[in-house]
Amino acid sequence: MATRQTFSYPRTGRILQGLSIALVAVSLAGCAAQKKELTTGSIPKFDKPVQSMTASELSRAADSIGNAYEKNPRDRNAGLNYANMLRMTGRNGQALAVMQQVAIVHPSDREVLAAYGKAQAAAGQLEQALATIGRAQTPDRPDWKLKSAEGAILDQLGRAPEARQRYREALDMQPNEPSVLSNLGMSYLLAKDLKTAETYLRSATNQPAADSSVRQNLALAVGLQGRFQEAEDIAMQELSPDQAAANVKYLRSVLSQQNAWQKLAKDEDKGTN
Repeated sequence: MATRQTFSYPRTGRILQGLSIALVAVSLAGCAAQKKELTTGSIPKFDKPVQSMTASELSRAADSIGNAYEKNPRDRNAGLNYANMLRMTGRNGQALAVMQQVAIVHPSDREVLAAYGKAQAAAGQLEQALATIGRAQTPDRPDWKLKSAEGAILDQLGRAPEARQRYREALDMQPNEPSVLSNLGMSYLLAKDLKTAETYLRSATNQPAADSSVRQNLALAVGLQGRFQEAEDIAMQELSPDQAAANVKYLRSVLSQQNAWQKLAKDEDKGTN
């Protein structure tokens, strides 16, 4: 989920763009959330699980899946897998091009439309992504995943109240879903309400299905409040030594902007008085 967004707080948005906060789940957790999205049926066999691959291994895996896609561009699963792997390796423009072709062949497939919307969002086409996700959703059979995806796009558009409504609708359908709770927490983090963000993110991490990406978001929320050691401890949980080292390095680079964040908050507070 790598694009640069503009949020509802103009000056805050510039700092958030630099830190890529909205993408921290992918950047810190090794694309843990996206790695779960690969569909079966068209995936070449790899020597190790996708979840444990390094960046170079992911790139090679993407090329391997790309070969399967090129042999049969009309293969739905091959297209979905290839686009997802491309997004995981940062090739968002190429992922969008693949999903455009898949959507032409499968224009009514909800999973295809959802993946197409994600590819559009990753490529910065937020309004188009919102429309595509809306086409994938059906009133008689609403999908909580699509509700959450819609919320994430609305957050990137600076429409936080609408985004949070979508997350709560998703939670009504899928109570205590950690990925939705995490998105809701990140929505508050983007608005600089760090305590509320931490509350939702802690709730997310306490769920049995929570993955590392959720914990990395919690680490960010904790670190931005000045509790750096606690944040690093959270960031290092359940990861290989290499992943833990990379996560802590990234977290430190983000938290090095803490003084800028605090100064920004004070300046904005002064400006509203």
